[in-house]
Amino acid sequence: MTPHRYQWVVPLPQSARGRASLFATLVAGCALLHWSAGGAQLSWGELAAGLPQIADFLSRTLPPDPGILSRLVAPAIETVQIAVWGTLLGIVPAIPLSFLAARNLNGPRWAYHLTRQFLNVTRSINELILALVFVSAVGLGPFPGVLALALHGAGMLGKFFAEAIEEIDAGPLEALRATGARPLQIVVFGVLPQVVTAWIAVVLYRFEVNLRSATVLGMVGAGGLGFELVSSLKLFRYPETATCIIVIAVMVVVADTLSSRLRHAIQHGGRS
Repeated sequence: MTPHRYQWVVPLPQSARGRASLFATLVAGCALLHWSAGGAQLSWGELAAGLPQIADFLSRTLPPDPGILSRLVAPAIETVQIAVWGTLLGIVPAIPLSFLAARNLNGPRWAYHLTRQFLNVTRSINELILALVFVSAVGLGPFPGVLALALHGAGMLGKFFAEAIEEIDAGPLEALRATGARPLQIVVFGVLPQVVTAWIAVVLYRFEVNLRSATVLGMVGAGGLGFELVSSLKLFRYPETATCIIVIAVMVVVADTLSSRLRHAIQHGGRS
């Protein structure tokens, strides 16, 4: 039997100069990691010394308090609602922005660069920071959480949507342009049929991410399970904290399972 031959994704250098450059790159990479470890103050000894404190905290959370499950139903539903509307409101601006941010649609160059930078800025700001801003603007409750997820999601979805557009087959677009089709017709009949499957899969994944984020936004007063989690921690009711964490974990696992199955069904249907 012929042994399997494995090949690197990129060709390995063959000359002495190339090997020296590769060695210098590896040394520089190791130096960068060492430098960043110093700045991050990585200390495995301190982690080992803190393990007893972690064990003590975990022991205080056991056993979880099932008596508060009925009280967590409304915050859990609120968390799902925040994730749903945060996702939907993020899709609305992401779709038109994605067409401006796609390089292959031959739009104005200034619009392409401006939109790309806008998407970079919106997704670079963490949802917690955005939630704090919106809490100060509209007050406590789930609405600022929805706005924070929507704004951050618009940047993320716009980027993914634009990248999906850039990967489409240019043949149908050229054929439509040759027949004198208008830009809107090119988008409807040439672009959307090629990207709709990928877009739906990305939206489902974004909902899954938003559900995780929505459970944390309550820590800054944006409603949901996060508010109950922080309240139990502040009152030192650690068994209630454990129950909140278990409920959050179950919600995320269920959402991940359903989202994965839907994405698989959509992608499989799109290929058939």
